[in-house]
Amino acid sequence: MFENDAYVLGRIAKADTLREMGINPYVNGVAKGLSTQEFLETYDTLKQQPQDRQKDENKSAQIAGRIKFIRLMGKAAFIKIEDTSGILQVYLSKNELNDFFDIFKKYVEVGDIVMAKGFPFVTKTGELSLHALDFKLLTKAISPLPEKYHGLVDIELRYRQRYLDLIMNKEVREVFILRSKIVSSVRKFFEQKGFLEVETPMMHPIPGGANAKPFVTYHNALNVERYLRIAPELYLKRLIVGGFEAVFEINRNFRNEGMDHSHNPEFTMIEFYWAYKDYKDLIKLTQELFLSLLESLNLPKTLSFNNQEIHLDNFREITYLDALVEIGKIPLEIATNADKLYHYLIEHNVKLESKMELGKLQSEAFDAFVEEKLIDPTFITEFPISISPLARRNDENPYIADRFELFIGGSEIANGFSELNDPLDQLERFKEQVKAKEAGDEEAQYMDEDYITALSYGMPPTAGEGIGIDRLVMLLTGNTIIKDVILFPALKPQKPQKKDEE
Repeated sequence: MFENDAYVLGRIAKADTLREMGINPYVNGVAKGLSTQEFLETYDTLKQQPQDRQKDENKSAQIAGRIKFIRLMGKAAFIKIEDTSGILQVYLSKNELNDFFDIFKKYVEVGDIVMAKGFPFVTKTGELSLHALDFKLLTKAISPLPEKYHGLVDIELRYRQRYLDLIMNKEVREVFILRSKIVSSVRKFFEQKGFLEVETPMMHPIPGGANAKPFVTYHNALNVERYLRIAPELYLKRLIVGGFEAVFEINRNFRNEGMDHSHNPEFTMIEFYWAYKDYKDLIKLTQELFLSLLESLNLPKTLSFNNQEIHLDNFREITYLDALVEIGKIPLEIATNADKLYHYLIEHNVKLESKMELGKLQSEAFDAFVEEKLIDPTFITEFPISISPLARRNDENPYIADRFELFIGGSEIANGFSELNDPLDQLERFKEQVKAKEAGDEEAQYMDEDYITALSYGMPPTAGEGIGIDRLVMLLTGNTIIKDVILFPALKPQKPQKKDEE
């Protein structure tokens, strides 16, 4: 695969020559030593010393990382070594390294991973640096890094070769470091609230837990089809039936649907279920979670997202119907009449596959006229029951569910509701979903008889919620494209190069 790349062939030849000289270009068993940040913090006081005392030859420090810059000056050189924490300047001289300095000049290049050991000092320009007394090549990189000043700017290449993106773009590394901290903080929040973290299957005999088209796979040993998890909901609620009263799972879900700036077919969510609570308790808990994240991550309460200011301490609640009228500007008499709403949507160029019942038409209207206007955190409540097959029916109004969704920055972040624990009601709703599937709705729920059996043993009053981790990270990092917060996003197959393009 490298036959036609002269630069790579040249680096391979250098690695081979090093081997012939008895120098292993792929060393193992070398300690990293200090991180570059630890070095800079440990010896920072040298910069406050008089100029003739801005070094300490009695101290010894070792660092390791990737070379990002080399400047040769005859019998000396300055290089910049980068690791996860930052970048550090290192001074090399033939006086200390002897014959290896000549090897360094000829065979070590930008992109190689090296170890340097020596003492701290401050250069004439005031930069705290390491004066190397020992130097070793640890890994010879045979592919050259992109040119320094232009960097890696090809968006498609950044996603396909994320490793190269991380090498070249510090801000990208910082996004994924923050992502890791967000997930850790979410986990700690729920653990401190007394929730138990659990694991449920990723291959399901029946796809369920959300309205979505599944990925299908095959289990050879069992000789049956399996479906990659759409959502863990029905398994987590089985655990509530079994006696656990507060559970959560940070899970990977798979939905065989389209991709856009906020959807990836493989994504991360946290789902949690809380016995003896209702959806109103979840709304309070969700607000508390957000404020806890801002505090633990030291983030401001006002964030910039998609050229808009979002005030994360300014939560509001509004019902689904009121949102259609007040925010979507749809007259009440139209929003509550299926025939009128259908014609209203058609007139406003909303594509509809066919006539639908009122709840689904309201859902289409919400997507078209409301969602993108929900900038500050907004809990939409009182969803139509027809689009909430797993949620509890409201006691006073049988046409709405005790459900909410949280929208921030014009996008759904969370979905929660008081759980349906009446097995007969759930059975009838599954039957309606089966009818919808038979009529051509690929995203309708399947009948899960075992789940009905579980409910028949009694599930306590319970509330459950799912929060999209990827969208949460997008919000807190200011990224508007989901691929920028997923290390290895789904991509179209790469077209093979034509011979005349090689």
